[in-house]
Amino acid sequence: MSTKVADSTGYAPNFQMSAFGYIIAGILVVLMLPLLPVLVPAYVLWRVFFGETKFEHSFESWRESEQPPGDS
Repeated sequence: MSTKVADSTGYAPNFQMSAFGYIIAGILVVLMLPLLPVLVPAYVLWRVFFGETKFEHSFESWRESEQPPGDS
């Protein structure tokens, strides 16, 4: 018993897989909506208490320090 394999359709968009992906994404969005009131305050609290201050890499800050970039 040999299994016949269909010819490759190439790299063209596949409507069935795209539709399946959009349906799954829609279901996940609907399921995650009730978590939104919990996730937003948790994210804000995380950023306030545990968020790192970002170091600004710019030419002006390097020039003011008179230290070549990369030297510690």
